[in-house]
Parts: sequence; C-alpha cells; structure tokens
Amino acid sequence: MVAAARPQSIGQTIAVIDGFSLYLPGTRRSLSAVQEINGVLMQAFHWYTPADGSLWRELSENAEELRSAGITALWMPPASKGVGGGNDVGYGVYDLYDLGEFDQKGSVRTKYGTREEYLQCLSALRSAGVERYADCVLNHRMGGDSIERWRAVPYSQDNRLAPAGGMREIECYTGFNFPGRAGKYSAFEWHAQHFDAVDYDAANPGEHGMVYLLEGKKFDDYTALEKGNFAYLMGCDLDFQHPDVRRELINWGCWYLDQTRVDGFRLDAIKHIAAWFFPEWIDALERHAGRDLFVVGEYWWPNASVLEWYLGAVGGRMSVFDVALHYNFHVASNSGSSFDMRRVFEGSLVARRPTESVTFVENHDSQPLQALESVVEPWFKPLAYALILLRRDGYPCIFYPDYYGAEYEDFGRDGNRHRVVLPSHRFLMDVFLRARRDFCHGDQYDYFDHPNVIGWTRPAQNEEGGLAVLLSNGAAGNKWMEVRRAGTRFVDATGHVRDPITSNEQGWAEFRCNGGSVSVWVPES
Repeated sequence: MVAAARPQSIGQTIAVIDGFSLYLPGTRRSLSAVQEINGVLMQAFHWYTPADGSLWRELSENAEELRSAGITALWMPPASKGVGGGNDVGYGVYDLYDLGEFDQKGSVRTKYGTREEYLQCLSALRSAGVERYADCVLNHRMGGDSIERWRAVPYSQDNRLAPAGGMREIECYTGFNFPGRAGKYSAFEWHAQHFDAVDYDAANPGEHGMVYLLEGKKFDDYTALEKGNFAYLMGCDLDFQHPDVRRELINWGCWYLDQTRVDGFRLDAIKHIAAWFFPEWIDALERHAGRDLFVVGEYWWPNASVLEWYLGAVGGRMSVFDVALHYNFHVASNSGSSFDMRRVFEGSLVARRPTESVTFVENHDSQPLQALESVVEPWFKPLAYALILLRRDGYPCIFYPDYYGAEYEDFGRDGNRHRVVLPSHRFLMDVFLRARRDFCHGDQYDYFDHPNVIGWTRPAQNEEGGLAVLLSNGAAGNKWMEVRRAGTRFVDATGHVRDPITSNEQGWAEFRCNGGSVSVWVPES
C-alpha cells in the first residue's frame, strides 16, 4: 500500500517513514488495564431502539443495576443530531454540536432524548462507577442546508479507480450553516471545499449508483481498498487532507469532552477514514483533557491480518472490534455440530492481539435486517458469550438486545417486511458476569481437544476460587480438567446440570455439559 505525502500534522509526529506519520504509543487508558478488573462493556442500544426519546432516562435509572450485574462500561449511541432528527439512529450525522438542544431536522431531541437528559444520564453512570464511551461519527455529514455548485468526476460506487465519465458541474448539498443552532458553541460552517466526494447530484436526481469526486480532490489514502478505495461511504465525505477539517474535528472533540466528561470513544467506520488522522486526534484530545481515554475503532473486516495492520498503522493508539471472531460465531451457529469448536478462535484477532481486541457476539450492524446482517443464532449465543466473558483475553462487549431481548419489524433484502424477535439471554449472561467477577482470575488452562466439546478452567489461586467451563455444539459431553482445588464440590451455576461434581486429590474433576449447551462449574461454597 502506497500513500501520498501526509498533510501537515496538527499533533506531534515523531517520525515520517515512506510518507506515513508514525506515533509513539500515548498515555491512553490501555485495554490491559480494563482487563485487570475483568471489565465488561455493553452496547447500550441497537438499531431498533424505540425512537421515543426515552433511552437516556432508562440508562440513568438502570445505572446502579448494570454496575451491580458486573457491567463496567457502556458504549452509548451517537448523541448528536442526525439528518432524521428524532428518528435518526445517529449515524446520518448532521450537526455534531447539537446533542438534543436545538430545533433542527424536525426535532429538538434526538432519538434518545434531550441534551439535558443525556448529561444527566452520563452523570448517573459516573456516580454508579460505570464508564461511558461515546459513539463518534466523523466520516461524513448528511442533510446539508443549501445546494452548492461544484465540478466533479463521476465514479461507479463499485469502482473508485476508473472514472465513469468526464468532469462536469453538479449541484450538491454541501452547505451546512446550522440555522437552528445559529453559531452557538461553534461558528464553523461546512462547504464544498471541506468534502472530497458526494453521492447525489441535484441537477440529475435520476442518476444512481455514483460517487462524485469533487474537483481538486482525491479519495483519502490509508483506507480500506474495497471497491478500489473505500474512503467514500455515504453523504458528504469529509476531506481529511484539508487542515480546516482536521482542526474543526479536534475543536469539536475538545468541546465534547468539556461538555460530557466521557471516558472514551467508539469510533465509527474507521476503515473509510485516513488511518493517520486518529493518532493526531486522540493525542490532541488527551492533551486537552489531561487524562487518558479508552478508544475502540470499528473496522468491519473479517480478516484479522487486516485488523492487525490497522493497529500498527495507528501506533497502538486504540483497540478494535474482533470482527473475525464474530464471523466465526456466525458460521458456527449456522453449522450446528458440523462446526469444529477446536477452531472457534482460529483467525480471530483476540488470538493474535489479546490486549487490543474488543470481542463481541452481535451488534447493531450485524443484527437481523441490517446492512451487515450476519446473525449469530439464538441457540449458540450462550456458548458465544461464555467464550468472550469467561476467558482471559479480550475486552468483552455484550449487546443490549441479547441482554434485554427485542422485538421489531422492518424490510429485509428480499423486499418483504419481517417481524424479528430477539430472545433475552439475561439469566445466563448474569451467571457469566458473576462468574467473571468472582472466579475469572489468573491462569487459564484450555482443553480444546474435541470437535464438539471444548472447555477451559481458571484454576484456584491460593486455594480460593476455581472455575471450569464446558460447552458443546453437539451431544452431551464430559471432560477431565484441572481446577487446582482438591476434594471440592463444584456446582453448575447455570443449573443445566443438576448433580454436583467433586474434584479428586490432585485437583482434577470430570466435568459435564448437556448437548448444545454450556455449563459453568464453580465451588459450591
């Protein structure tokens, strides 16, 4: 991969090699620090969270309950006003400074509530000891306030390497002056020079499937290479080569930290944004705040080698979601007993970079009827959650509908409307969370020696603790495993296997599980 020369950095660069700015790992709060306290992250929303403005109040009311359950941090939905106003999930971002305060896009509140309710929610979570990570959408803007004329070259959405026509004048909604906010918090306005591409020409509304690269611009480098260059995703794509763009995003980030005091960020769609920008952005925000921030990026690609490349490209300044492991779960859940469970971590990021991986089972993009639909079937979810919550490596993230359940309707790719029911797995997840808190410490012994029945133990430390996990994607199974507690009665905390098991004098026991199930064995006391 060859990059063009980097624009002048606002932050401090320690070296430039082959035109790429390299940064020393900074002082951000590391994932390993989170792992030391057996931290658990919850994605506290999903695509179909009701658009009634109640989420901020709900999370405020549940703050203490969530912390008591063992959830130590929440990934909050995007809090800024989107193009859909009070119905926008938040990824069609219109005004980053409008947190539900101004009458814009047909609503004062966002989908989740008002600015005041948001800040009260953050305060309640902080008081309960729950960290708050804000979902940050920097890639694009949507819903421009005025049309601007600009010359551009059309490209097919599926091929950003070869132009689909010559330079021509287009009409694009690239004027953003936010009349409802009227300059409060920031007087910055967005115009065509701040973007590199759009996907709509108001002069030719019937033309579809095109990306228009604005005159004098190029697609950002150090992005995903899908479609030739995947810098463009949607809306008005920010030009990260432009110094005013980078400066404004840093100014906004500093303002946001001052307003919210969040503990970190989940960065959206990072494979569409020049990788060299984020070390600069994170460093500037941490300097401004005078504290460490935890940052996790969403680079949606199932190949762990690509995810590893990205981690290197940003100089260890963030963690990323283990998309490769999610797809392993997806395949396993759709394969039944034919999937070899010994290979469940094969090709995953957590197997290679355990202290930089945020593991997850499902999220708002992969849930049924969504753009990246890759469902993990309900029968397999208890097994998958055991595999991320009860092991040593990775920072596990649980999904709101998997904990609480959800029902919704929407149109699928087949053009038909479907009703979806996602069952709650809260009982078992609470069991896993308690076991993680009380017993998942120290060493880990793996027993991945059977295609269907696998297990591991977290042996006792100084005659205290001790945990054994056994699961099967086929028939019922049993396995001898070491827990380093002699003559101790173990019970299955899930209740799936009723009879207790006693370890022998050497601290070993033959643990059991039912078919298509998971058992979590803990000392009876």
